[in-house]
Amino acid sequence: PPEPACDSRGPLLDQVRGHAAAKRALAIAAAGGHGLLFIGPPGAGKSMLARGLVDLLPPLDLEERLEITSVLSAGGRWPKTLARRRPFRAPHHSASHAGLVGGGNQLVAGEITLAHRGVLFLDELGEFRREVLEALRTPLERGRVLLSRAGRQVELPARFQLVAAMNPCPCGYRGHPRVPCPCPPGAVRRYRGRISGPLLDRIELRVELAPPELGDLTAESASGPRAGELAAQVQAARQGQAARGQTVANARLSPTELDRWAPLTGSGRDLVAQALERRALSARAVQALRGVARTIADLDSADRDPAAPPRPSDLAQALALRAELTV
Repeated sequence: PPEPACDSRGPLLDQVRGHAAAKRALAIAAAGGHGLLFIGPPGAGKSMLARGLVDLLPPLDLEERLEITSVLSAGGRWPKTLARRRPFRAPHHSASHAGLVGGGNQLVAGEITLAHRGVLFLDELGEFRREVLEALRTPLERGRVLLSRAGRQVELPARFQLVAAMNPCPCGYRGHPRVPCPCPPGAVRRYRGRISGPLLDRIELRVELAPPELGDLTAESASGPRAGELAAQVQAARQGQAARGQTVANARLSPTELDRWAPLTGSGRDLVAQALERRALSARAVQALRGVARTIADLDSADRDPAAPPRPSDLAQALALRAELTV
């Protein structure tokens, strides 16, 4: 069955001290359906933050509950009632292609199908086999996976939200202010090279986490938005999207819909043009930036019309939330 996202102490996200920017990224991911990658040293809080995403997602509607229940039932996991929670799946980095995507002699569902309408968390992303990660590319775009074996084909649902975490290098301490990193550039390049450019392009939000300071772990850092507040912001953003006629999350907007709801004009267009020149962004990356900027505008729409286009500051924030995996 899906793992619980919280325990008797409340939502897991409320147990994370500090990391205000990372929590903001989680709210953006939840509000727009965007993929999210946390990069940082061991013990920085990557896994706890990632596991908190499911707490921020909107409540299930009846259709989603039926879909999740159908998936669980088909896999022999029927909860004996309609599903009440979004699934949260966290496969180990040793998972096989069949284990993650599905397949095998009996064409069984993989983790991406068990995570349908919920969260797929890939911890230690750099430790997964590259060919296994590459198999995620098509399901991430289509929301379905086609399994084939011996002339038999089965198409299964796989509309999951991806959140991942990884160290910056094999030892985990590259860039750490206090712990030296012994990894040579070649080892770092090979480690990061396990995640291909096309797959990374499909993860819109990439956030680097700094190692915690003492002040981050003490009571004074406990202030700031709680999981419930962030979830309410996410719900309000989703309602604004529906009010302007959207039927899909911002991460899945077509180019035509982006032109309508996230047009590039004036200084915002100039900003993206500069980013294209400096960072060699792909066409997919530019469209992803527009979608993230649209989501940021939705989260901050309390003082403006939900149909108003994103501001240049929204695009700037979207760019800042797209860290590059350079050596």
